[in-house]
Amino acid sequence: MKATIYHNPRCGTSRNALAMIEEAGADVTVIEYLKAPPSRDELKRLYERAGITPREGLRAKEEAAAGLADASDDEILDAMMRDPILINRPLVETDKGVRLARPSETVKDIL
Repeated sequence: MKATIYHNPRCGTSRNALAMIEEAGADVTVIEYLKAPPSRDELKRLYERAGITPREGLRAKEEAAAGLADASDDEILDAMMRDPILINRPLVETDKGVRLARPSETVKDIL
């Protein structure tokens, strides 16, 4: 099985999800999204495949998210492209689907 994780190594939840993927024996591609963020179209596709909106994928705890309370999905995606820290993580994709693995155990649904 192949898996891709949009990962932040400083995030405990992201590290836990990565460990679960590796323990499952997946051939995993790790993308440190702060260094190599997905394109706007790719992020939109991931959210659609996960069945969530950009707002649900927003890391609302970040200071930069404060001005997005009334923003549209397109405005949120634009903000994520300007400041990738706004992308909540980890996002994990396999042939079985995409999950925003928060909590990290939700990754098991697609392994």
